[in-house]
Amino acid sequence: MKLLTYKSAALGRVTAGISFDGERVYRLEELGFSPQTGALAFIRELGCDFGRICQPEGPGEALSQVELLAPIPHPANNVICIGLNYRDHVAESNRAGIVEPPKTDASYFTKHVNQAVAPGKDIDGHFDICDSLDYEAELAVVIGRDAYHVSAEEAGDYIFGFSAANDVTARHLQQGRGQWFFGKSLDGFFPMGPWIVTRDELGAAPALPIRCTVNGELRQNGNTGDLIHSVAEIIADLSAGITLRAGTILSTGTPSGVGMGFDPPRFLKPGDRVRCEIEGIGVLENGVK
Repeated sequence: MKLLTYKSAALGRVTAGISFDGERVYRLEELGFSPQTGALAFIRELGCDFGRICQPEGPGEALSQVELLAPIPHPANNVICIGLNYRDHVAESNRAGIVEPPKTDASYFTKHVNQAVAPGKDIDGHFDICDSLDYEAELAVVIGRDAYHVSAEEAGDYIFGFSAANDVTARHLQQGRGQWFFGKSLDGFFPMGPWIVTRDELGAAPALPIRCTVNGELRQNGNTGDLIHSVAEIIADLSAGITLRAGTILSTGTPSGVGMGFDPPRFLKPGDRVRCEIEGIGVLENGVK
């Protein structure tokens, strides 16, 4: 099933809901939850007990008639990102001057998200302070149960589901300050969507084609099965000393083909359209302004 946040045409307001077939969506209140329950509260209440959710008898709403928002519009805490987690991206990052982390350990940073950007909405390029706007198509993982001291073998039981994300980056701010937080965290630098596909549909370690196009030109073409540090390893590593609360978003890294990897670099500009697609999850497309 798919968890999404959207503006209901019938209600004229934002709500959260479930789609079972990718064609119709049912409000959470139609499934027995409070009308005030949003996506984040739903994840925390449901945990990973997907068997509790059954399709209601009503007609729901056609997905084609609703306006999608990011599935978790306001994350409860910073998104936890894994840098340089595809070998081909490590190579292009080294060429561009990004220092490679130790080969045996994952490299983490956090990304402040004031509000996640909805599918179809524009990315604010902050071109008054950014001259090197870049894209990074990534598999996002949503934690479904509080995770602490979780082994890699147990990690799948703590995954709620998966989404597509774009780890938008101001490269000169990333490289020039000795840390990545500011260059990754400008307002509007985290498009996510179009929804969260639950783990019972995709499994705990999905190997899915992941692609990114800019203005229709294929730039990134990889597979989420090629992560250096797997989703299970990431959860086990982090939870060894950090409690990952239900609803936490992990962004697992990007394959090669980002703008800084070209010679000369091919950064985004106003009017560009960026399309991130993960097979089995969906398409996240945004303009740049």
